[in-house]
Amino acid sequence: MKAVGYTKSLPIEDPNALTDVELPTPAPGPRDLRVAVKAISVNPVDFKVRKRAAPPAGETKILGYDAAGVVESVGAEVTLFRPGDEVFYAGSIGRPGTNAELHLVDERIVGRKPTSLSFAQAAALPLTSITAWELLFDRLGVRPGKAHDPRTLLITGGAGGVGSILIQLARKLTALTVVATASRPETTAWCRALGAHAVIDHAKPMKPQLDALKLPPVALIASLTGTEQHFPALVEILAPQGKIALIDDPATLNPMLLKPKSASLHWEAMFARSSYTTPDIIAQHDLLNEVADLIDAGVLRTTLDKTFGTINATNLKRAHALLETGTSVGKIVLEGWG
Repeated sequence: MKAVGYTKSLPIEDPNALTDVELPTPAPGPRDLRVAVKAISVNPVDFKVRKRAAPPAGETKILGYDAAGVVESVGAEVTLFRPGDEVFYAGSIGRPGTNAELHLVDERIVGRKPTSLSFAQAAALPLTSITAWELLFDRLGVRPGKAHDPRTLLITGGAGGVGSILIQLARKLTALTVVATASRPETTAWCRALGAHAVIDHAKPMKPQLDALKLPPVALIASLTGTEQHFPALVEILAPQGKIALIDDPATLNPMLLKPKSASLHWEAMFARSSYTTPDIIAQHDLLNEVADLIDAGVLRTTLDKTFGTINATNLKRAHALLETGTSVGKIVLEGWG
């Protein structure tokens, strides 16, 4: 089968940073689906792993976590899907990735593909939807519902993949006031189009901008990018007894800044359930099915922004290079194998 992988951690400009390879067809385990991958999307975790995780000598590592495709075969203990089902999912960081024609994935982290979306549109959603959902409802403890909620949620980096879903979830499924941050006209417009009540510029002092808006207290913060840079300012903004949740990788962070406000810090890592096969691992199956229902009902929309052509090393290198600039909006998708 065709796949795209790497044998050494190299700069994306290097010709061998990602290469086209041929691999044997994998055999599904008891709870596995073997999925014929139709489309994938690319996430920051792809280039972070490529840079940091060199495979053992003589081995090729396959990246990729988002996929949409068709179930080709199933393991002996599979009960949730059957061959021919259209699915979407984010895979496991501990297994070979989705940049392959055929991919194995535990059925408990797979959802049904939204029927109203193409494979490309669906592939943009799983990883960011899981991350945003878990951050909002599991880590920050927000309860879905439109009953009055006198709090503001601040989302830093609202135009990225996770922010693009989080704005929608918070606006459509809760009564929170939703404020996103963006620093360019196009990203500001993107956040507003997704439903943010207001957008402020994280390249400028944020507290004065928020104070001028006269919104409910910022009791919840989703720090999606630049946490190390913005953390002191975020703590200053945060209301007493508030919560900050983050997904990025700050080299240093001083949680003691939160103590005077009795505030709390929460990490969201969407691979935790699949990496540790937690007792509630099937929550990601249920979550993705709920996202599919919300998409098909017109409540949420895909965050696909750019399509980079067929799935091959050349196009994946373009996607990695753009993501590494930190300026992409929404999601980048590749579709088909040429």
